[in-house]
Amino acid sequence: MSVYIIARFKIHDRSEYDTYSAGFSDVFQQFDGKMLSVDEDPMVLAGAWEDTRSVIIEFPSQESALAWMNSDEYQAIAKHREAGSTANSILVKSLDA
Repeated sequence: MSVYIIARFKIHDRSEYDTYSAGFSDVFQQFDGKMLSVDEDPMVLAGAWEDTRSVIIEFPSQESALAWMNSDEYQAIAKHREAGSTANSILVKSLDA
């Protein structure tokens, strides 16, 4: 069953976040994920949206998503994301049955 990671970031140190972004693709391509959206200018339809960047990623399974997130390679670059932004993220299941 496919899963989606939906993440919002409030970037407060662009240099640190850009370091994370620079290494992201090399790490991400090692896993079975698919980038569906990266947007720094979303259309707000309801409520307040104070975050800088929104991301939606698809993985074929929860196991593959967590393997990516917990990998040594991702953790090595994630420290730059953590230093440069505040993140909120969730993993949701698809409607595949």
